[in-house]
Amino acid sequence: MAHDLTALLRRAGRLTHRGEPATRRRLAWTAFRRNHGAMAGLTILCLLVLLAVVGPTVTPYDPLEPDMNALMTGPSKKHPMGTDQIGRDLLSRIVTGTPYTLRTAAIATGIAALIGVPFGLIGGYFGRRIGMAIDFLTDAMLAFPGIIFALAMVTALGPGFTNAMIAIGIAFSPVYARVVRGQVLAVKQAPYVEAARAIGCKDHRIVLRHILPGILAPVVVLSSMGVGGAILAGAGLSYLGLGAQPPAPEWGALMNAGVWFYTTAPWITLFPGLAITVTVLAANLFGDGLRDALDPGLRAGPGVP
Repeated sequence: MAHDLTALLRRAGRLTHRGEPATRRRLAWTAFRRNHGAMAGLTILCLLVLLAVVGPTVTPYDPLEPDMNALMTGPSKKHPMGTDQIGRDLLSRIVTGTPYTLRTAAIATGIAALIGVPFGLIGGYFGRRIGMAIDFLTDAMLAFPGIIFALAMVTALGPGFTNAMIAIGIAFSPVYARVVRGQVLAVKQAPYVEAARAIGCKDHRIVLRHILPGILAPVVVLSSMGVGGAILAGAGLSYLGLGAQPPAPEWGALMNAGVWFYTTAPWITLFPGLAITVTVLAANLFGDGLRDALDPGLRAGPGVP
């Protein structure tokens, strides 16, 4: 009997044979590496991280210093992306604004996961009433589009980069709660969870040590695919004047500054928009590749059981 329980608990991921986790990671990495789109997305994201770290120290011009002799000059050898309405070099401002975008993606996604995952675990494991209450709360929040909910929250909290990240994280958290609760409802009936209950494991131990490791892959995939949405939401709030405030060179704020000069100086809006597009595309490609790599059914290919 003890041997059977041990065999079942191995499936929880805490008592696996030494070679199994390494084999799963190797298979996932091999599948991810063979996905050219995912590797392109990962490469672009790594370059953006590098740019965020070293870019502000190697920009050709001070991103905050105006030049009255170069007002709204077009792209040239001296200013590859042109200058804005008060003569600031646009390339330097876009490079300096990269950390804002990456911080928005990381912090807002982290807040969403930190709020949504515990609610999903509690709602899926503990009782029908708690689950129904959490379902009602998530349904009420999901009744509003995420960007509208974030817009309402940041309006209440006050404009600012920090408040925008908090608002985006809270607005996106119901998606995590819904996905995690569904995963928990499926996993908690598994034989190894029943075995853990049979040997007297407490509820919090079962949730943290046996159920949570089994649902981490969907959470990781959801987080990676939510990065693009967080970037768009952050840029949208800054574009509306509710996120990063001038003179911060956040990409959405740069687009807002150039919208009044779109016909005479379109590069002021065009290049920050291209930066947002490329970053979101890279995040989505990376998330798609990670989903395919971590999902055994997708990794096996069509028609393979």
